[in-house]
Amino acid sequence: MQFSTLLGQEHLKNHLTQSVDNGRIPHAQLFVGPEGSGTLSMAIAYAQYILCGNKQSENTGGNESCNLKFQNYAHPDLHFAFPVATTDKVKKHPVSNHFMAEWRQLLKEQPYGNLFDWYRLLGIENKQGQIGVDEALNIVRALSLKSYEGGYKIMLIWMAEKMNTSAANKLLKLIEEPPAKTVFILIAEDEAQIINTIRSRCQVLHFPPLAEAVITEALQKNYQLDEATATKIAHQSNGNYNKACDLVYQDSEDLQFEEWFVFWIRSAFKAKGNKTAIHDLISWSEQIAKTGRETQKQFLQFCLDFFRQALLMNYKANQLVFMEPKTKNFKLENFAPYIHEGNIMDISQELQDAIYHIERNGNSKIILTDLSIKLTRLLHKKAS
Repeated sequence: MQFSTLLGQEHLKNHLTQSVDNGRIPHAQLFVGPEGSGTLSMAIAYAQYILCGNKQSENTGGNESCNLKFQNYAHPDLHFAFPVATTDKVKKHPVSNHFMAEWRQLLKEQPYGNLFDWYRLLGIENKQGQIGVDEALNIVRALSLKSYEGGYKIMLIWMAEKMNTSAANKLLKLIEEPPAKTVFILIAEDEAQIINTIRSRCQVLHFPPLAEAVITEALQKNYQLDEATATKIAHQSNGNYNKACDLVYQDSEDLQFEEWFVFWIRSAFKAKGNKTAIHDLISWSEQIAKTGRETQKQFLQFCLDFFRQALLMNYKANQLVFMEPKTKNFKLENFAPYIHEGNIMDISQELQDAIYHIERNGNSKIILTDLSIKLTRLLHKKAS
């Protein structure tokens, strides 16, 4: 993957190439950035720059056979680890090596893809993937061998926050004192979820969301959109190129999430003194509970963003509002006055608690029903 194919983040490209050119490659780095900001793509381009001995910022001029291997993400000294779970194909002890064909497919088709896209590709939306102790043992085994081409070995761990405590403890010593010419690149969206002992041993690079102009230009180039359409989609994507691509194809999970959200909000408004609406909320909870846990968590995160957007609009911070609801007869400006300083903190806390409990395998139907009843009360709360 060439640096020239990556979107934006020029200052990070320059920092990484200069560190290699100057022979100052940290043995453990943590790339932290929101979904769609290009952390994974940057890590692969950086690995190619190191392993192929390239000397130009475009990732050319080094070992051409090595650069060729990277076109298929099949370099023997580049190792991957990522969240997995049992499937129909892999019944027990799943590790990343069992899913390399699917992984390379994701990298070719959706290099800016998110965890939900990965689970959907594997067909495990109803499970929660993790990087477990079996994966840690595989990593230790892979890095104990000599490098295939006599140079560096690179271990790229995607969504490192999904590493469980046992795996993290198993890798701690290796990350702190790796073999010679061994580089760890950890990639995460939520730095706080990585245990401190791992985080403190890594040099951290923070990736900002992509600029709207960068996404607009990429959409025009890759999808032949006119400037007005590309600008509108770029604004709605809020710095997330993966979401922008989904919006081009009208394939964004946000469209389904918005439908669920609007029905939920309308039922919650009606529920005060209306038994029928209470039944609607219970039915809604049952419907959402039938989806996978990752889908439920994604949806509740979408709800958090929606409430935040409503709050920003209510307080006239319109330049920060990027959501444009597609649902008929539902306007953000009409909903916004109901979200204010008197209820936003409580709503946010309830949603985060629900995500926490779902993540820990609580009964989704009970969690969502309880959340719905609490939302009914909070939406009718007056501003202080």
